[in-house]
Amino acid sequence: MGTHDLFGHSGAKPSAASGARSSVQALRQRPRAKVLIVGGGINGVGTFRDLALQGVDVALVERGDYCQGASGASSHMIHGGIRYLENGEFRLVRESVVERNRLLRIAPHYVKPLQTTIPIFSTFSGVLSAPLRFLTHKQQGKPKERGAFLIKVGLSLYDSFSRDGGSVPRHQFRGRKRALAELPHLHPGIKYAATYFDASVHNPERLTLDVLQDGEKAGLGVDGPADATARASNYLSLQSMTAAAAPGSTGRTAGSTVQLRDELTGDVFDFTADVIVNTTGAWVDLTNGAMGAGSQFMGGTKGSHIVLDHPELLEACRGREIFFEHTDGRIVLIYPMGDRVLVGTTDVEADMGQDAVCTDGEIDYFLELISHVFPDIPVNRGQIVYTFSGVRPLPRHDATQPGFVSRDYRIERREGAAGAVVLSLVGGKWTTFRALAEHMANDVLAELGMERKVSTAKLAIGGGTGFPEDEAGVQKWIKAHMSASRDADRTAVLLTRYGTRAEEVMDYLDAGADRLLHSTRELSVRELEFMAANEQIGHLADVLIRRTSLAFRGLVTGELLHEVAEVLAGPLGWDPATTAAQIRAAHDVLERLHRVEIHSLVA
Repeated sequence: MGTHDLFGHSGAKPSAASGARSSVQALRQRPRAKVLIVGGGINGVGTFRDLALQGVDVALVERGDYCQGASGASSHMIHGGIRYLENGEFRLVRESVVERNRLLRIAPHYVKPLQTTIPIFSTFSGVLSAPLRFLTHKQQGKPKERGAFLIKVGLSLYDSFSRDGGSVPRHQFRGRKRALAELPHLHPGIKYAATYFDASVHNPERLTLDVLQDGEKAGLGVDGPADATARASNYLSLQSMTAAAAPGSTGRTAGSTVQLRDELTGDVFDFTADVIVNTTGAWVDLTNGAMGAGSQFMGGTKGSHIVLDHPELLEACRGREIFFEHTDGRIVLIYPMGDRVLVGTTDVEADMGQDAVCTDGEIDYFLELISHVFPDIPVNRGQIVYTFSGVRPLPRHDATQPGFVSRDYRIERREGAAGAVVLSLVGGKWTTFRALAEHMANDVLAELGMERKVSTAKLAIGGGTGFPEDEAGVQKWIKAHMSASRDADRTAVLLTRYGTRAEEVMDYLDAGADRLLHSTRELSVRELEFMAANEQIGHLADVLIRRTSLAFRGLVTGELLHEVAEVLAGPLGWDPATTAAQIRAAHDVLERLHRVEIHSLVA
């Protein structure tokens, strides 16, 4: 991460390691595939997995790191989208609820039930303005808070969508007295509190990696990477497109050839595909422009969040998400994530020429909304340990207000002037990534004249296979996987980070001498070496932000930066100058894009 580039990914570019990366080599050695996916967020990676499972020869490239854009800057929710009912998006709500329930089953290592409470300050407010909002998708005059009547109707509808395969309890309403007994720090002026269940994803970046690795494993050939039919590489950008001449013919094309650039080395090479899938999110139009056919599909908005180290606020939430309408009509949230509290989100027009960062004005907004719900809990800037922002991949919306823009998705098809069919994804959100990937994969299969072989609807994702069903099962798993050199806390960290894939990591750790880092008990030397060998680490920041939650939780120190960089230097081939550049780049990313203060930075 670091400097801004054409597609909006931030990518610090310290000098590259010597030698080619194996992920890039696999593409260069056989520079052709039936399908090339451009974009390594969750929707691109989900499509990659689905196509690999169908036996399609598929490749994926991502300009930055996997899950670096909007996929990694989400509110970490897997939800049915109760507020989409107001926009009349019943199909999206139904699909979202079904997919939420499904992810709770197939990705239980990362997707967890989330009890959600809505504090309500009136009974009938908004009843007259709601129909107009529904019909026009615009706010009519000054925002009017949705009262208990509207919320009750919405939650009843929401429950009805959960009946098919539902795995969460129905909503409940509480009067003021009972609500304050359950959540005593809520604003004493509330009249009701409504509670229902959705879900959260605490490790979206690692879930994305799990989905990617499922795809890679599905496409492994007899000889391993040499004849793999599912290949993927991060830090590989699409530069341009030309027609691909068919062997032995003149004037006829066989797909299209794109020029790919290794963002770590600067090397450029050609790659040919019959179908190109553009899943670059808010940068879809720019990607199409690079392929010679610009579009105007997108109109993304920026959403920011802050992460607080605030034990009193954490306790006040009582393990629940507090989900409510702020005074400006914006739906916002406060909820615990481990030992931190996440607060979000804004919804403002994005400047695609700038890095998405959380501004001072947005922080003021977050602090004010917390005081609106928890007036007796003081919160200040000093308790913020991390901020993050992303640009939502929303469709172009012209005069429509951001909050009313559809969160649904569509797939745009065009015959590329250079030969290949190009499918562009417009929209999409975390909750529906599996269903969206299935839809996109079906469109690709139709283009190729192939039929679906495997459904992903009930297929466990990565470390969700065999994951313990309850806390007692988790403790039993931890006890069974402890060793003389690995205590319960360390084993729990590995299970949280990898799911049941932790067994593969533990085998690697136990195969040689290992030690925990001095700067954290959550990483060891051999685990970093495992990441370097198996998780396509390009930069030091990748480990701190997306392979672990250390940055998110405000646990990065100068000592940690140096220690992790020095361990990675060996397996990644970084010389002293490159290692120093990686440290400086990571420090810049954390400070400039995430407002993290790095303490004890060694000179």
